[in-house]
Amino acid sequence: MDIKTIQNQLAEKHHIFSDFVCSLPVGAFSVSHNNKWTPGQQLEHIYLSIRPLRQVLALPKFMLKLLWGQSNRAGRDYDSLVKKYSLKLESGGRATGRFVPKAVNMEQRDGINAVLANEVQRLCVRLDHFTESELDKYVIPHPLLGKLTLREMMYFSIYHVQHHDILTRKNLE
Repeated sequence: MDIKTIQNQLAEKHHIFSDFVCSLPVGAFSVSHNNKWTPGQQLEHIYLSIRPLRQVLALPKFMLKLLWGQSNRAGRDYDSLVKKYSLKLESGGRATGRFVPKAVNMEQRDGINAVLANEVQRLCVRLDHFTESELDKYVIPHPLLGKLTLREMMYFSIYHVQHHDILTRKNLE
């Protein structure tokens, strides 16, 4: 995917997810099923994963290189990245630390939705500051997948929100 496609996919997939979660009635938004995160917590988790990514992309490029280096391998395509993430989840990988959402109530819904939409929009704008080759050059850490190129991290973010959309819908059945 090129930068414009990544930006469009990020915006579209996050919009679909947040629209769905925010359309839920009170009982569905804040109730856990099968000891899983509530839809509100799913929304918060997506926000918690996008915000630091946008912050990292706001760093000067020399800082990215200084902090995490540069890629020394060919980048993975979208499907390969999704497969790697799926294998990590199958082997027990889970969100930890700052990525685990606290309880979320209905009164917080619109606020979380607004800050998430803002972060996604700002992330897409930040991508305009990179060239196609720079997306494959710079690497940043992912807590479960290790160092990923910026392009791979964008692929992850596109898939990640879809993954949580599916989980949320499944948990509501």
